Amino acid sequence: MEYRDEEPAGQEDGTVVAPPGSSVVVAAASVSAAPDSRAATAWFSLQAFSSLRHRDYRYLWSGVLLMGAGQRIQEVTLGWLIYDITSSSLLLGALNGLRTLPFLVVGPTAGIAADRMDRRKLMLITQAVLMLTALSMWPLVALGMVRAPHLFLFALVSGIAWSVNQPVRQTLIPSVVPREDLMSAVALNSMGFNIVTIVGPALAGLLIAWFGVSSNFLVQGTAYAGVLVLISLMYVPPLPARAHKSSPVADLKEALAYVWASPAVLALLAMSFIVHVFAQPYQTLMPVFQKDVLRVGPEGLGLLLAAPGLGAIAVTAWSASFGATFHRSALPMLASLAVLGGTLILFSRTTSLPLALLILVVLGGARMLVLVTNMTMLQIIVPDQLRGRVMSIYMLDRGLAPAGAFLAGVSTHFVGAPLTVTLMGSSVILLTILVGWRMPHANANASYGESAPL
Repeated sequence: MEYRDEEPAGQEDGTVVAPPGSSVVVAAASVSAAPDSRAATAWFSLQAFSSLRHRDYRYLWSGVLLMGAGQRIQEVTLGWLIYDITSSSLLLGALNGLRTLPFLVVGPTAGIAADRMDRRKLMLITQAVLMLTALSMWPLVALGMVRAPHLFLFALVSGIAWSVNQPVRQTLIPSVVPREDLMSAVALNSMGFNIVTIVGPALAGLLIAWFGVSSNFLVQGTAYAGVLVLISLMYVPPLPARAHKSSPVADLKEALAYVWASPAVLALLAMSFIVHVFAQPYQTLMPVFQKDVLRVGPEGLGLLLAAPGLGAIAVTAWSASFGATFHRSALPMLASLAVLGGTLILFSRTTSLPLALLILVVLGGARMLVLVTNMTMLQIIVPDQLRGRVMSIYMLDRGLAPAGAFLAGVSTHFVGAPLTVTLMGSSVILLTILVGWRMPHANANASYGESAPL
């Protein structure tokens, strides 16, 4: 399918169709019809919370809090269990990689389903799977019967459910808020996730210390049950009839053609790829830093995993206060990627817990500035009938992340965690320079919609 320049048009459900040849500046302006002065003070005048006036988005956002908490508790719990059982950094990396591998294998199919099927029903099914798998692990761990193969099976099943759930959840945001509140919805979505990034790991560490590791699976299952109730209360507008006419293969080809024809989307995917494949695997090594480098207990592990969320929340609030004006240039993302690489190197060199936590706060802020700008631009640019498939392609880097996590585990096994994270940070900086060099139009006045190649 060939895409040609057209005037961007607002959809009835509040989304914005901006073809590959159009300008992100124009699209961003269509999301916020108010003048720049209003966007600059949006946060402080509570405009950033405007999306919460919509009932279905309140359900969706509350679900983000519960889902994020369950996911972060699971992350800490699995890492703690596998390293406690095996003392193997190699298996630690492999387990964390397996949790995201389904994004690569199942993700594209999930994107097609999200553009063809009832998105609410898909959410209900995957949420039920996540709830049941978490609750099934509770007695197994409590009775001391859990072994490494059980953890790998649990990670695989829950990973498959996540690979379907996440693209569908992202497609729902423009369906439950009008376009004037889209920026608020994206910012609050990120903020909610990062609030639980702080609370979840800290809670997981405390639960392990106070009640034992099995209690974490009960908490996960309860949180997922709450999300199931919230989704059942939502109303999601039905998909347009055109989404059901073509074959699944044709649907996938259409999405790939759209991405390939859009320099804007390709640029955003490249920067997201750097974050998730070359930077994000540092989190899988946190149990190693906690136990062997910083020499702190499970409470320290919770703090290490929570600290980046504090910086992420601060940056999300700051970027939301600038509204659409902030998301016109690639420069904030490129600068944040460079800072992300530098903080990884600094973190790898410290043996002080307070200093490590301070560095991780800055690291989390830089990472979130990249990701929230990415997601905002994609929600603005991509038309609704392609959103599920494009979101699944966008999340392919989660599927490629296992390679980064596995290599991080192998490298740690041979050269240690500090040197491994130093190499990761150096790679991020070098790739940031490469992306900046290949994006000569990435300045404050350039639009992502330009047809110049990357």
